[in-house]
Amino acid sequence: MNPVNPIQTTPSESYPRLRRFVADLGICCIFNTAIALAITYVMRANTSFYISFVVSMCIGLLMVTIVDGGRLLLWGTGKPQRVPFFMLFLVALPSAHYFGNTLASWIVSIPREQIAAVRSNNMVGFMTLFLLTCIAITWFFWSRGKMEYLTAQAEAEKARAAAIEKQAIQAQLQMLQAQIEPHMLFNTLANLQGLITVDAQRAQHMLDQLIQYLRATLASSRSEKTTLAHEFSLMDAYLSLMQVRMGARLNYRLHLPEELRAQELPPMLMQPLVENAIKHGVEPKLGGGHVEVTAVRDGGMLCLRIADTGLGLDPETKPADMHSTHVGLANIRDRLRALYGERASFQLLPNAPEGAVAEIRIPT
Repeated sequence: MNPVNPIQTTPSESYPRLRRFVADLGICCIFNTAIALAITYVMRANTSFYISFVVSMCIGLLMVTIVDGGRLLLWGTGKPQRVPFFMLFLVALPSAHYFGNTLASWIVSIPREQIAAVRSNNMVGFMTLFLLTCIAITWFFWSRGKMEYLTAQAEAEKARAAAIEKQAIQAQLQMLQAQIEPHMLFNTLANLQGLITVDAQRAQHMLDQLIQYLRATLASSRSEKTTLAHEFSLMDAYLSLMQVRMGARLNYRLHLPEELRAQELPPMLMQPLVENAIKHGVEPKLGGGHVEVTAVRDGGMLCLRIADTGLGLDPETKPADMHSTHVGLANIRDRLRALYGERASFQLLPNAPEGAVAEIRIPT
């Protein structure tokens, strides 16, 4: 057995909170730069851009560390609780202001009192700018946390709806698949009932073939997947059963390339088409006919073809008519649509020189 390679994850995928915090620090640096420019060139404070930049960075980064770091630590990337979040903001506001100025004075080697003296010349303007900036940053992180929460809720609802839809499709497939067995079984039993009074020996042989067919079919028809080898063996058993009843009026050929024997496909996908070829093509024809089943790979598609030399299509039926009322054909259409959507196709075409061809194409 080959070892299964574990899915590799990047640090950002493993630590979403750390990734978000680093991104928020980057956004904060943009805010801080804008504030330093406003202080230096709009408010015309008696200080250089370098000092304004360092002070803004220290205060702003501390503010984000306390507010956004606390939010991510307490609530992750989800929606924060309103009251605790704003209490966190009230704690961060004076703390970031005091410790940010202290750190900035140490970095630029200027006494803390000198930095405060620059603001004292326009204290109202500085405090207004500081408060508006802190409120803007806090509102930004709060709103984004709320949006992330709503997005996560929408994704969860979408996943729940997809799960419900998948369950509905699976239930539909089980219902459609269950229609195949009684449809074939009732037809066979009706023929067997008529044969008992005419030829008891043939009826006994036919019953033996039916039992063998059902034993092979009932278990596999409950599976979600089967292989072409198994599907062809079931069709062989079915056609052998029909050949017992029809005698020389029916002959058949199955062609499955060796490289396709392990190819997976939905179970009981081809059997109703073979049954349709017998019931509506070969059996009503006076001289009977031939049924040929083939499987080929055509590019990225698997082509399954059931051809017969029976009566052929009704002249009033269009070659590619997909609205046939036969249970088997309707079942095939519905199953293909549920399983593959628009990627699969089903055609019912006239055969040359006589008969009909049913062709299924599914992706591999």
